[in-house]
Amino acid sequence: MLKQMGLGLLAAMLITAPAAAADDPPELRGGPEKDHRESNPLALDELQELFPDNVFLSGPTDQNQIALTFDDGPDPRFTPGVLDVLEEFDVPATFFVMGARAEAEPGLLQRMQDEGHIVGNHTFWHPDLVEEGDVATLLNEVDRTDEIIEEVLGFEPILFRPPYGFLDEELASELVERDYSIIAWSVDSLDWQDLTPDEIRTNVVDDIAPGAIVLMHDGAVAQEDRTETIEALREIIPELQAQGYEFVTVPDLLNIPYAR
Repeated sequence: MLKQMGLGLLAAMLITAPAAAADDPPELRGGPEKDHRESNPLALDELQELFPDNVFLSGPTDQNQIALTFDDGPDPRFTPGVLDVLEEFDVPATFFVMGARAEAEPGLLQRMQDEGHIVGNHTFWHPDLVEEGDVATLLNEVDRTDEIIEEVLGFEPILFRPPYGFLDEELASELVERDYSIIAWSVDSLDWQDLTPDEIRTNVVDDIAPGAIVLMHDGAVAQEDRTETIEALREIIPELQAQGYEFVTVPDLLNIPYAR
């Protein structure tokens, strides 16, 4: 694991961590998704060309397999509802978790694994890694999250998704050197744009194709609501199953490992 950080930097990271109200999960240091990006950031397309064995936007197109992915949990307000819908339809998914939230909600993290889902790394505090712009921040964020996942679930993840989908070549190189698989997406539900359940459903269903990796969110900042995501998911799954699609996890879709 990436254990090259000094105590001084760790202390600094703790000091700069965002505050959250007592009933809310730890906040996203970089702020809400909608303040940062448009759909399907071009940077990850470019990084895939540079690192084709480690950066993935989608999977093979010769089978009707697709993968649902969820970011920013575990969030006690919304993750249980997402898990309930997935359990209802017996559909596996891949969750990219924040270390701070996983540390605060180990029971939800364990439930993800117990119900057949895969867990990947989404940094500890969800910073904008490119804006903060240093390798030290990346290593600290990834290492701390790996440690929490290993402590709770018993494995060290190698699936990584950068917050907001933002990485640059230098940061990606650090991850590639350590054999991480950087997972992007090909279909953005845009549930981070405060859409209605039907709008979210339309974004997914209209853009779906074999091999798709679908981006959704089971976590949010304090002022946001993911209830619409849960409601949309209940419509998306049976509709796509009726079209002949099979839902699988990201490692099954890409035929890659999820743990060291």
